[in-house]
Amino acid sequence: MKPAISNNIRKLRFANGEMSQQALADAIGVTRQTVYAIEKAKYSPSLEVAFKIAKVFSVTLDEVFQYQGD
Repeated sequence: MKPAISNNIRKLRFANGEMSQQALADAIGVTRQTVYAIEKAKYSPSLEVAFKIAKVFSVTLDEVFQYQGD
């Protein structure tokens, strides 16, 4: 079963100077493990964290996350 929410975080990190998961985690105030889990679609972030991620990359929320629901 495919996760309902997918993301482009890995692509965005590499498009922004190959930013590490740790650097992104530090920028948004979470652990590296949390960034890893979000990136691998094993965990859905809070709305606040989702907006922080979009802000770090200066993109809209829908450029970071996509929802494939019914």
